[in-house]
Amino acid sequence: MLTPDITTLWVVAFLLLCTYLLNSLVFKPILQIIDQRTSAVRGARELADSASHKATTAAAEYDQKLNAARAEVYGQMDEMRKAALDKRASLLAATRSTVEQELKTATTRVQQDSQAARETLDRDANNLADAIVTRVLGRAS
Repeated sequence: MLTPDITTLWVVAFLLLCTYLLNSLVFKPILQIIDQRTSAVRGARELADSASHKATTAAAEYDQKLNAARAEVYGQMDEMRKAALDKRASLLAATRSTVEQELKTATTRVQQDSQAARETLDRDANNLADAIVTRVLGRAS
């Protein structure tokens, strides 16, 4: 049978010492570095996710503001177009009214001038007829 002697105890003690030294000098620092790297990667992922979320939010806000600005510009353009059409319509109405008034005035003036010309022609025709009768017949009619 095996009898434990002092060398066995030294080997066990040496193994325990080696285990303790390896654990405290090698394994713990390596595991600590691995944990630090894992937490750094996790932090970087969280930071990247946060940045991605912020970028998505900023892009959505940008799109919303851009659409609102476009709608405002289109609204202003529509208002300007309506104002221009209203101004055009009022100018056309004013011009039409002015033209109609001038046409009535011109028509009245032409009718008056025509009437005056007829009266003058009638007078001149009567005077000419009297003159012809006087010359031809030698007497007044």
